[in-house]
Amino acid sequence: MATKVLMPQLGESVTEGTISKWLVKVGDTVKKYDPLAEVTTDKVNAEVPSTVSGRVTEIVVPEGETVAVGALILYIEEGAEAGDAPAAQPEAPAAAAPAAAVQAGPQQSNQAAAKVAAPAQHAGKQRYSPAVLALSQEHGIDLSRVTGTGAGGRVTRRDVQAIIDAGGQQLSAVQPAAAEQPAPVVPASAEAQPAAASAPSAPAASAASPAVTAGTGDQIIPVTPVRRTIASRMVQSKHEAPHAWTMVEVDVTNLVNFRNQVKGEFARKEGINLTFLPFFIKAAVEALKEYPMINSTWAGDKIIVRKNINISIAVSTEDALYVPVIKDADQKSILGIAKAVDDLAARTRAGKLTMEDMTGGTFTVNNTGSFGSIQSQPIINSPQAAILSVESIVKRPVVINDMIAIRSMVNLCMSLDHRVLDGLICGRFLQSVKQKLESIGPDTKLY
Repeated sequence: MATKVLMPQLGESVTEGTISKWLVKVGDTVKKYDPLAEVTTDKVNAEVPSTVSGRVTEIVVPEGETVAVGALILYIEEGAEAGDAPAAQPEAPAAAAPAAAVQAGPQQSNQAAAKVAAPAQHAGKQRYSPAVLALSQEHGIDLSRVTGTGAGGRVTRRDVQAIIDAGGQQLSAVQPAAAEQPAPVVPASAEAQPAAASAPSAPAASAASPAVTAGTGDQIIPVTPVRRTIASRMVQSKHEAPHAWTMVEVDVTNLVNFRNQVKGEFARKEGINLTFLPFFIKAAVEALKEYPMINSTWAGDKIIVRKNINISIAVSTEDALYVPVIKDADQKSILGIAKAVDDLAARTRAGKLTMEDMTGGTFTVNNTGSFGSIQSQPIINSPQAAILSVESIVKRPVVINDMIAIRSMVNLCMSLDHRVLDGLICGRFLQSVKQKLESIGPDTKLY
C-alpha cells in the first residue's frame, strides 16, 4: 500500500514551500529519515525526510513548484524493495489533470484553453503562490479566470502551465461583453481579488498587473525560489503593516576611539574581528529591556509582548538575503554578541544555517552602513513590530558648545508597525539607544 508523504511544517509561520530539488526518483528505495527533497521556504532551505521505509512509486510535485504545508508531494510503497514489480499507481491527484491538455490533440488543447474563459467560481477567495503569480504575470494569464484543480480549488503551477501550453487564454468568450460596454472595462482579476489582498503571496495588484515582456537584448534572469519567497515576504510586510519611520543622529566618536584601541588585542585573543555591529546590538538590547513594547508582535485581536529578546540580523550572500537570529541576546556580553554574529554570518555564507537559526526573532538590527548607506527606510521583518537600521559612520562638522568640531556621526533609522507602536515610545527607545552609544568609553566592558 502506498503511503502519502506530505509537505511538512518547516518552521513557525511557514505556510508553503518550494521543491527546489528532488533527491530521489521513482523506483528508488529509501529508509525512514532519508532525505527526499530540498525545499526552499521564506525562512531557510531544508531537506524533507522520509517518514517511512520503502520504494518511491510516484513523485507528485515537480521541481520548482510551490505547495502548501500538508500538500501531497509523493508516494512511497512501504516495505517494497527496488527489484519488486511496480505497484499499481495510486489515483493521480487532481492537480495533474490540466497537464493532459499538453499531450492532447489540437481540438482538445483548444478546449483546455477555453475552459478558463469564464471567471473561476471562487476567484474572490483565491490565494496564489509566488510561483503561480510569477508564471501567470510572465505569460499574461488572468488568474481570476483559471479554474484551480489543487486542494480546495487552489490554482497550481500545472494549471497555469497547461493554459500556456494550450495557446493561452481564449478571450473570445468575454470580448462581446466588452464590445457592448463603451466605457473602459475593469479586468476580471481586479474585480476578483479584494479578498486575496490579505494573503501574503497574492496582493490584488499583482494578479491584475499587465504582463511584462522583454525587449531585444534584454537579459532574462529566472527568479529563484529564495528570491521569490523574499519578494513574497516583503510584499506581505508592506501590505499588512502600516509602516512609519523615524531617525536619530548619534555621536559615536567615543565608540570609534574605543574600538580602535581594543580591536587588535581582541582579534589576537578571541580569533575574530571586533566590528561596530555588536556595540549597536548591545545598545538596542538594553533599550528593549527598558521599552519591552518594541519587542512585540501584532496578533489581530491582541498584541503579544515577547519575553525573550532574540535579535535578527541581515546577512547577504551572492544571490539572496538571509535573516538568522541571535537567541537570548540580552544575556550576552559584547563578546558573546560578536561571536554570535561571526558564527551566523559564516554559516549563512557556507549554506549551513538550520531552521532553528532562522526562527524566533523578535527585533531586527540591520547593518546597512556596511555598504555606505547613510539613510534608509527598512521594511519590517514581519511579524516583528520594528526594525533598526544602523547607517554608515561618517566624520562631519558638528556644533558642540557653540564651537565647530569634527565628530564621527551615525544615523539610526527605525521603521515601526503603527498598529503596535507610536512615535512617542519609539522616540524614547531611540533616545535610550543614543544615550548608551554616546556613553561608551574606556570603562565599557567587552566581557
